[in-house]
Amino acid sequence: MNIKTILSALILSFGMGAAAQAAEAGVAIEKQSWSFAGIFGTYDENQLQRGFQVYREVCASCHGARLIAFRNLAEAGGPGFSEEQVKALAAEYEVADPAADGGFRTAVPADRWPSPFATEQDARDANGGALPPDFSVLAKARGVSDPFPFWVFNYFTGYSEGGPDYIHALLTGYHDEVPETAPHNSDGTPFELAEGKYYNDYFPGHAIGMAPPLQDELVTYTVAEGQAEVPLTVDQYATDVAAFMMWMAEPHLAGRKQTGFVVLLFLVIFAGLMYATKRKIWAGIEH
Repeated sequence: MNIKTILSALILSFGMGAAAQAAEAGVAIEKQSWSFAGIFGTYDENQLQRGFQVYREVCASCHGARLIAFRNLAEAGGPGFSEEQVKALAAEYEVADPAADGGFRTAVPADRWPSPFATEQDARDANGGALPPDFSVLAKARGVSDPFPFWVFNYFTGYSEGGPDYIHALLTGYHDEVPETAPHNSDGTPFELAEGKYYNDYFPGHAIGMAPPLQDELVTYTVAEGQAEVPLTVDQYATDVAAFMMWMAEPHLAGRKQTGFVVLLFLVIFAGLMYATKRKIWAGIEH
């Protein structure tokens, strides 16, 4: 067997493996265009404000964000709320405090975002036994698995937006009923949803316990004067809340990228200086 035959066999096997992985994963997740993508990407302040509005009005009734404090919303690189806005927002909530009368007090900017449920058991009881995941770092805990060899290119493009891509796909991947293209069970029988489940193209197993949380015109965005109108669609809501969740998971993303670029630039210059030094020291010396 010659080298050409071996290479052909390897390419064919990798191709078959990629096809099998794609078939197992179901519908391919489409990569979105994010403002924070790439080595120079930054968060869109207006989008983060819209995403926070979607989270607060739709998601926060079930999903907590225990690692985020109210004051984080006013930090540089985030949604850009003023300190006065953060104080007013915090004052709308109560947090548990054993030292306060009655065990609760009005929240202040230093407090963490309050959990929608008092205990984990309360959360499970309210959701049919399932525990709604905390949103604090969910955008970093989820991702997109590309088949070989496509995942190799992610190292060169700096792709790290798999979490937001997956969240956007999940929120827009619901069906009112099981589609005809749904995969069959392992025994060949048609796919059937259990009671209380919903069909989703991108959720593992396609049966998800969370009802479709979004619908068109569900949230009315607060648009500042001079800003362009934003469509009130499921796709727009999903994009905005996914971006906000990415910020929660990595609030210092822009600063990290700036530092990384400066370090790389320094290493390139340093390598050039070392090469020039080497040429100077060893000039005229025979090897």
